[in-house]
Amino acid sequence: MSEAADRLFAAIEAATQIAPLSSHDAAFDVAAAYRVLGELHGRREAQGWTRIGRKIGFTNRTIWPRYGVDRPMWSHVWDRTVTFAPAGEATLSLAGLMQPRIEPEVAFMLRAPLPDGSDVEAVLRAIAWIAPAFEIVHTVFRDWKFGAADCTAAFGLHGRLAVGPPLPVDDSNRAALAAELPRFAVALRRGDALVDTGVGANVLDSPALALMHLRDLLSVQPSFPALASGEIVTTGTLTDAWPVAPGEIWTSDYGSLGLRGLTVRLV
Repeated sequence: MSEAADRLFAAIEAATQIAPLSSHDAAFDVAAAYRVLGELHGRREAQGWTRIGRKIGFTNRTIWPRYGVDRPMWSHVWDRTVTFAPAGEATLSLAGLMQPRIEPEVAFMLRAPLPDGSDVEAVLRAIAWIAPAFEIVHTVFRDWKFGAADCTAAFGLHGRLAVGPPLPVDDSNRAALAAELPRFAVALRRGDALVDTGVGANVLDSPALALMHLRDLLSVQPSFPALASGEIVTTGTLTDAWPVAPGEIWTSDYGSLGLRGLTVRLV
């Protein structure tokens, strides 16, 4: 796995695109990809980066055929890649990112480890707040051509994450949020133009269920830490991922979910 990690890390550091790892090794599968990802996480930590949460990717099953994947994946997010925007506005640099795209998402802050089981309200008791988010994803693989193993190994395609105004989760709104998370609508705009729309159910039927998916996946990945209090988790794009460029301004609206929208300026 070190050879694959070397190739990926060198390309990402140099912002140089390469062919998918699976094109060189037909046996390169998702299990191997997570071993590479673990090695790359270690290299980031050796550089002084600090893990502050996770991103879940490809939870939106409506776009799986377009990107040639068949499952979600995850990676850590870092103190150097996350920007907090409590007032609802952020500026994000695209420097060093390859063919970047933007994704409107729902992010959670954990107050405690997630409980077992499938009760959404019980899971939300472990959540301190939810927030609108924009993830900027990018690809070291040319023209967004890869398999599930390739994008998993490549830091889950993570580039940047902006986390908008938090909405505390408590007894007064927990049941309503559990009900609304699958059915709220999101609108994505570039400038004044509506680019795309989506619904909460696009994300594994609910962003809360995406959290449960990650919990369960980590339970069979003993080499990675389980979810812990204080982590931010962003749960995947509610729409397609859209190409972005410096100078653009993107905004989101979360409709009936009750979150304030988020605006990002790209430089």
